[in-house]
Order: sequence, then C-alpha cells, then structure tokens
Amino acid sequence: MSQSLVERRILQSVVGVLAAIPVLAGAEGVISGPEFLDVSEPWPADLDSHFRFLSGIFLAVGIGWYSCIPAIETHGARFRLLAALTVAGGLARLFSLMLGTIPSGGHLGGLGIELVAVPLLVLWQARIARLYRQPDFNGGNPTERLY
Repeated sequence: MSQSLVERRILQSVVGVLAAIPVLAGAEGVISGPEFLDVSEPWPADLDSHFRFLSGIFLAVGIGWYSCIPAIETHGARFRLLAALTVAGGLARLFSLMLGTIPSGGHLGGLGIELVAVPLLVLWQARIARLYRQPDFNGGNPTERLY
C-alpha cells in the first residue's frame, strides 16, 4: 500500500473518531434536552425547543462528516461546507467565552477542535485530494477503487 493510501486511511480514521463527538452529543441533546448539561428544571419551553433543534443540527453535521469518509478525496466541497459550519459554531462559542462565560472543560475542548483541528483537517483533506489526482495514487493502478 502506498504512503498516500496510508495517509488517506489515517485521515478517514481521524474524521471518523472526531465525527463521533457531534453525533453522540447531538443525539444526547435531542433525547435529553437541556438536562444533558445538568441544567436544573424547570427550564422554559423555548429553551428546550431551541436546545433540541440545535442538537438535531449538531447530529446532522456529525452524520455529514461520516458521509465524507468513503472516497474522502472526492468530497472537498462537502468537507469544506461542514468545516465552515463547525468553525461558525466555534466562533459563536469563542464569542461566549469573550463575554466572560467560561464553559466546562468539554466545551473548551470542543472550541479547540472547532477552531484549530477542523481547519487543519480541511488542509489535510485538500492534500489528499491533490495526491488522488496524481496518476500513481493507487500504487500505479488508476482503475483500482479506493473505497
């Protein structure tokens, strides 16, 4: 297996692991509502509705990341769109932090993933896409399927 194919599989694995975060957190938020964050009841119905809505979007974004994994080298536009959504969420989280609201460690970790790891993944995916366009990406066999 060529080094390019190994690097591609590593990228796929990293995306697979990181995509579990929005899928699991989003699903838990849909199921549990604000209780997921240990918020004391009663909370306003609008907060519950909004929290579950945003959790559903978070879940969908995670599923979107998973949809990029097969043939990751060909899903650049989708990858960048999901990254833009994720970075936008991270910027909103950063704004909250700048207002003096210090979240839990998990949310601070999310901030790092959203504003540092995801942009780096975009660069890595673009590198794999460039390598894929080279004739020797498949170990010299351009007809071999990669997925």
